[in-house]
Amino acid sequence: MRISFRPHRRQFVQAATLALGLSATLALAQAWPTRSISLIVPFPAGGTTDVLARALADRLSQSLGQPVVVESRPGAGATVGADFVAKAKPDGYTLLMGAVHHTIATSVYKKLPYDFQKDLAPVSTVAMVPNVLVVNATLTPARNVAELVAFAKSAPTKLAYGSNGNGTAQHLIGTQFQASTGVELLHVPYKGSGPLTTDLLGGQVAMSFDTITPVLQHIQAGKLRALAVTTAKRSSVLPDVPTLEEAGLKGFDIGTWFGVLAPAATPKDVVARLNSEMVKIIRSPDFAQRMQAIGAEPLGGTPDQMAKQIADETTKFAKLVKDGKVVID
Repeated sequence: MRISFRPHRRQFVQAATLALGLSATLALAQAWPTRSISLIVPFPAGGTTDVLARALADRLSQSLGQPVVVESRPGAGATVGADFVAKAKPDGYTLLMGAVHHTIATSVYKKLPYDFQKDLAPVSTVAMVPNVLVVNATLTPARNVAELVAFAKSAPTKLAYGSNGNGTAQHLIGTQFQASTGVELLHVPYKGSGPLTTDLLGGQVAMSFDTITPVLQHIQAGKLRALAVTTAKRSSVLPDVPTLEEAGLKGFDIGTWFGVLAPAATPKDVVARLNSEMVKIIRSPDFAQRMQAIGAEPLGGTPDQMAKQIADETTKFAKLVKDGKVVID
């Protein structure tokens, strides 16, 4: 008796299709990259996100053998750039220089055209930069946090503080600062640190809670006065500046992290390659030295570690947003 084993035609077609799909994905990952890559910065040029993106792009261009071009797409508290990348073709050629702001925007904006955790795939964190409370140096009544609070309470009009936009870390820090001190400040949102710093130096706004990078040279030149950093520890680049905790405001520990993300369906092998190259760069001595010069602390890590950080901080900031009643239509 002859026994014949013949797979069902449909099963054969399905298996062949799967094999072809896997082969195509593997071929894409092996060939990638074959052309220039766009690294989207969701803020204007001149801010911390832009500075970090350009530092990383310069090194990635060398390691990947293709140009990594930094492109600014600012607006709506960094959500315009994030939406652009979330909807981009998932082929590894469009990336986002994301930041802590995106984990805040999820709770601040009632409606977003994308889901930050579902529509974007984490690649690796890059650096953390402490935020710093600075005032224009001409604001003589405010030489420390206590004096600033006293002056703000006695001022006939509200002191204005600038941020990188509604729903950003600077906005949330300003909200928490008011709740902790009982002062009332006027929030003035900008599209990024570049225009904010210009107006801060010009006196159009009295203060800000921006990251250290865009204001460091102005602090060193005496044009801006640093009163406190918003992280739990002092900054190595501003060792004489106290933390807000040391200044008497309990519970403050907010810094700004930055990291790279890709569209969610980007092939895992491409994400793995990107992560490997980025971590090598971030942990190199020359990159660490470059970060030190701008007040940043190199991070680096796995996509899973970044995904957990995003999930944890989204939950954390949702509570702060709710308590501060920060909502944008």
